[in-house]
Amino acid sequence: MTTNPPKRCAWCGTDPLYVAYHDQEWGLPVRDEQRLFEFLILEGAQAGLSWLTILRKREGYRRAFHGFDAERIARFDAIDIARLRVDAGIVRNRLKIDAAVSNARALLRLQQSGATLAETLWRHVDGEPRHNRWTHPDEVPATTPESDAMSRDLKQLGFRFVGPTICYALMQATGMVNDHLTDCFRHRELSLPH
Repeated sequence: MTTNPPKRCAWCGTDPLYVAYHDQEWGLPVRDEQRLFEFLILEGAQAGLSWLTILRKREGYRRAFHGFDAERIARFDAIDIARLRVDAGIVRNRLKIDAAVSNARALLRLQQSGATLAETLWRHVDGEPRHNRWTHPDEVPATTPESDAMSRDLKQLGFRFVGPTICYALMQATGMVNDHLTDCFRHRELSLPH
C-alpha cells in the first residue's frame, strides 16, 4: 500500500535539496544570532537569483565565511575580498561580497550597543510569528509594511542588501511569518503551539 506524499508549497518543486529546505527550515522560527546573520547574508546574495542557486552554494558560503562568524568576517581585508571574488562556491558579485563584510561590521556595532539582531528583527512582528492564511501563491506578498520598516531600520544601522523584498524573504525564511499555503502540511505544523 502506497501513501500519498504530503502536500507542499509548489515553489519547492521536487529537487531534494529544495524539498528538504521547505520541509525542515523555511518558516521555522529562528532567534539564534549566527543563524539569523547567515540568513541575512544568504538572502542578500540571492537578490536576482533563484533560492535554489543559493541553497546549492550554502556550504560554500559556510566555508568561505567561517560559519558566518561575524567577528572573523568583519576583519576581512582586500586580500580576503580578492579570495572570495574567485571562489566558485559562492556568488562572486563584488557588491554582495562587500555587503556581507559591511553587514558583519554593522552586526558587531549593533551588539556592542547592547542590542541583538534577533530583537532588532523580531520586533517588527512583536516578537511572535505571524501565521498568514494564503490559499494561492499569488496572494503571498513580496513586501509588507513590516518588511518596509525592517529595511529602513537595518539601513539606518548600516546594513546593506536589505531592501524590503529581501527583508520579507528573510521574515519568511526565519519564521517571523508563516507563509506556507494553508493546504501545505507545514502550515499546520508551524501554526501549532511550540
